[in-house]
Order: sequence, then C-alpha cells, then structure tokens
Amino acid sequence: MSSLIRFHYDPFTDFDRLFDDAFNARFWPSSVKAGPTGCATTDTTQHLDSFRPRMDVKESKDANIITATIELPGLKSEDVAISIQQDRLTVSGESAAPHAHESDGYGILERRYGKLSGRYSFRLDQDVNAKLENGLLTVTFPKANPEQQPQRIAIQ
Repeated sequence: MSSLIRFHYDPFTDFDRLFDDAFNARFWPSSVKAGPTGCATTDTTQHLDSFRPRMDVKESKDANIITATIELPGLKSEDVAISIQQDRLTVSGESAAPHAHESDGYGILERRYGKLSGRYSFRLDQDVNAKLENGLLTVTFPKANPEQQPQRIAIQ
C-alpha cells in the first residue's frame, strides 16, 4: 500500500493543451513549412520551439496606470529582453533545459524550455518600468490619453 501515489487527473488539461497547440499555430511565421516527410524543416525549427508566455493585464482606475504581469518561471533578468516599438511591447528570452532533462526516465514533461517571445499591443509612452521577481515580470506604464472621439463629417 505504501507504493500507491495519490494522483489527481484533470480531464481539461488535455483540452487546454490541445487548444493551445491549435490556436498558437496561427501565430507562427508564414515561413514555417512542412518538409517532405511532413515534419518542419530545419530552418524553421527555431520558430516551432518558441512559445508565448502567459500574461495578465490590470488597469488601475485610480492611479491611471496599467500593469502587465507576465509569467517567466526560472528566468533571471539577464535572460530577458524587453523592447518597445510602435506601441508594441515585446518580451523575449530563453530558458535552458537542465542537463538531467536530456536523460531517459521522464514520464511527464509539461514544463517548457527554449525561446519565448510575446508581442503585446498597447498605447505606450516611453515611461515604462519593468521588474522581474519570483518568475513574474511586472511591467507598469501610464495609460495613454484617450483618443479623440470620432467626429461625424457632413457629406456635401
């Protein structure tokens, strides 16, 4: 009896993974093509190995600040690059698999290793702050001024 292990099975985990794979495929670059065997060609493998980190966005009504929290487990600040270009926040980095990962004996492999990249559209100013702590990247920036309301134009 002592060799029994309590195991919790969540049937929705497989569905989550299935939908992630299906919907993330549309974000792959158009250069991703299948080779003659149906597998990705070697020049596009780097795109297949990358993944998009998960993110939460919170808008503060009182402080006029937006906070984006991005999951980057196991990464240090020197492993992550953040850039802004044309109202687009880009977060990229790479997590290396431990050497023990390459050996046999794993029954379940759910953690992701390799390149990660996420591009998020916001109306951004240059006043952006970022902090990485406990695997969570917190990016804060002020809300952009509201855009001018649409104005009806009379047709002559």
